[in-house]
Amino acid sequence: MNWGTFYAVISGVNRHSTGIGRIWLSVIFIFRILVLVVAAESVWGDEKSGFTCNTQQPGCDSVCYDQFFPISHIRLWALQLILVSTPALLVAMHVAHRRHIDKKILKRKGHASPKDLEQIKNQKFQITGALWWTYMISIIFRIILEVAFLYIFYLIYPDFKMVRLVKCDSYPCPNTVDCFISRPTEKTIFTVFMLAVSGVCVLLNLAEAVYLFCRSCNSGQPKKLHAFLT
Repeated sequence: MNWGTFYAVISGVNRHSTGIGRIWLSVIFIFRILVLVVAAESVWGDEKSGFTCNTQQPGCDSVCYDQFFPISHIRLWALQLILVSTPALLVAMHVAHRRHIDKKILKRKGHASPKDLEQIKNQKFQITGALWWTYMISIIFRIILEVAFLYIFYLIYPDFKMVRLVKCDSYPCPNTVDCFISRPTEKTIFTVFMLAVSGVCVLLNLAEAVYLFCRSCNSGQPKKLHAFLT
């Protein structure tokens, strides 16, 4: 997957986000996408070939691997990143719709010069009115998806620590065999890191939701704090 293109798409909402939203997008790119592409994928790249059992029985290695790794960590994290980032496209679609309406209004008034159209293209929309609801809904979906994936990960891998040796007795293994996981320490470190960053993203989303809610209820907040966060 071309993660650079994916990031370019979701980063389109960056200039219309709050300060917390921009921090969330940076965490997504630097601490999740880059770590996933640059480091984590290489650690899990040989997971199937590196998983060996002390038996020559055909099919035993594959069955035991599927028992302990029903879904690859990398594929699960990649799916999580895609689904968690997708709600941000709601904001991008809303902004695109607003720009389309503004262009139609300008054309009706006869002011559709290249300069006017360029101003609309570069216009920054404030998070108020309908855009506030769209933005808040996108945050709620991000929180739900993050928590859902953390729960799914816990159901699949209740013990996130990778052990060196596991025992398997699934058919067609002739008896209980010893199977060995490659680079368990590295995999444990990356697992803890990715789960921790996911938790940080949940906190950032909660903080942004609270901030937007408080800002909508309290118009008399300090101007400096408002300017910094927006």
